[in-house]
Formats: sequence, C-alpha cells, structure tokens
Amino acid sequence: MKPSTSVRPKVVAKPWGKEVWFARTSKYVGKLLYIRKGHRLSRQYHRVKHETLYTLKGKYLLELNGKKYLKKPGSVVVLPPKTIHRMHAKYGPVTLIEVSTPEVWDVVRLSDDYGRS
Repeated sequence: MKPSTSVRPKVVAKPWGKEVWFARTSKYVGKLLYIRKGHRLSRQYHRVKHETLYTLKGKYLLELNGKKYLKKPGSVVVLPPKTIHRMHAKYGPVTLIEVSTPEVWDVVRLSDDYGRS
C-alpha cells in the first residue's frame, strides 16, 4: 500500500449519532464514534471481531456482560469476541475512538432501541 495524504474518512450515519471511519485495512479498522446525549448503541456482541475503545470526550455507562460501569475520558475498554456490551451516553454527548479487527459486518444484536435486527 502506498502512503497517502488525501484519504477521505467514511461517515456512517447511525440513529444514535455517527461513525467516522478514518482507517480500514485488511488487518484493522479505526473509527470515531459520536454518541448523542441520551442515546445508546445496541446490546450486542461480535463472534470474531475484537475491539478496543478509548474515551476521548464525555462520560458514559458501559454495560459489560450484564454489569454497568461509568467510563470517563481517558478510559480504555478491551472487548474480545463474544463479550456482550452496550454504550449509553446518559450524561451528555460522547466521543470514542474504536480500533478493531476488520470484521465490521460481525454484529449480533441482542436488543436495540431503534428496531434494528
């Protein structure tokens, strides 16, 4: 792959906010997740995808295998495959950096506020 300074990020609208994909290769994906106040992502897991999240701005509730944790800026969460998780921007808008393996299609939704399956 050749070096580039002209790559445009991919913006993916979501009912809870948006994702900005700033890197996508055969080995990893890098995203910014912008979650609007009061919104939450699906309660979900991944069969093969491995994710690491860094909290850039805001605080949120993380549901992790049925337990809830308050996460603040600077916190890091590692989500191996089959880890049930959900992020909830209960207190205000949240910005997360997500770095993962490339299986972006690998989402098993257990429940969703927006009716997605």
